Amino acid sequence: YITNNLRHGRQLKCKRKQRMAWRSHGKNHRDLVDQLKSHGIIKSPSVYSAMLAVDRSDFCHTREAYKDNPQPIGSNVTISAPHMHAHALETLVMHLKPGSRALDVGSGSGYLTTCMAIMVGEAGRVVGIDHIKDLVDLSVSNTACNHDNLMSSDRLQYVVGDGRKGYPAAAPYDCIHVGAAAPTLPQPLVDQLANGGRLVCPVGPSGAIQDFIQLDKDETGNVTKKKLMGVVYVPLTDKFKQV
Repeated sequence: YITNNLRHGRQLKCKRKQRMAWRSHGKNHRDLVDQLKSHGIIKSPSVYSAMLAVDRSDFCHTREAYKDNPQPIGSNVTISAPHMHAHALETLVMHLKPGSRALDVGSGSGYLTTCMAIMVGEAGRVVGIDHIKDLVDLSVSNTACNHDNLMSSDRLQYVVGDGRKGYPAAAPYDCIHVGAAAPTLPQPLVDQLANGGRLVCPVGPSGAIQDFIQLDKDETGNVTKKKLMGVVYVPLTDKFKQV
């Protein structure tokens, strides 16, 4: 779900784009990705190629895998709508280049994590972290369907852990994606972001409109924040509150 609180004229324009995003349903995987591209959600060739390479039905085991809306994956969490995955990848595209290092917090089904691993190439590395072992096991199984080579080569690693604390063992990261809403930006994630890196994270209260925040760290370590849009995500919490 997306909203926006921009000025009236820009708000109407944004709403038109959002309605188009929600119409990005596909008859199959290629059709879904092509719909996202034709509606202007996917803009970059690398994002298009990555999303085309990762079939959503490997990660979303419902009859509506190619619908542009969230779907349940267990443990009281969902796989995000395809247009939100596309938005996230487009926002991070300049930081998901060959050789980049990335962290996906709340990796869930593993879909976005796998897309990121494809984008960073053979010299890059992506870590997906989730605090629910069943979800980590699910993401490994999902990825193994068609992209087991990413894990066997250590280009992609899934770990069980508290994503709010990041994953220092593989830091620093050129980009960090957070797939659940935090009350405030977790400082450990900001600390583990490399100079010149970018972090995106929904920030706000559970069950209400949240801000999709983009945080950039310049080459000297100074940070700037930017609100991209309003969203509604599941909360970034501990496993005892989630399960």
